[in-house]
Amino acid sequence: MAHLKELGCEVKDYGTYSDESCDYPDYAALVGRAVASGECECGILICGTGIGVSIAANKIKGIRAACVSDTFSAKMCRAHNNANILCFGERVVGHGLALELVDAYLSTEFEGERHVKRIEKISALER
Repeated sequence: MAHLKELGCEVKDYGTYSDESCDYPDYAALVGRAVASGECECGILICGTGIGVSIAANKIKGIRAACVSDTFSAKMCRAHNNANILCFGERVVGHGLALELVDAYLSTEFEGERHVKRIEKISALER
């Protein structure tokens, strides 16, 4: 969180606050709903692999969560897919790479144009 604050981001922390095992869908739902409602502009979710939280968050209407483990994907999920939640795995990426993923994601803007119709098609798939 310190890194995000250094970047000038307003941060809302939805937990967890323990090293104990938890049910990651609960936290994915909290963050996903905050982003979908407009309370938060975007979100970052972390679990062991990033896969579980991305699957859970993507169940929420309006969410486009992307699980990434390289900076190119972190940029492209924003540039082409307008992902509004970045997900990655604590067991997959190290601390330094995690910061690089966050930086790549936050510094990239959606390119729009030809990608808009694809985002609309993705949104049309929602229940």
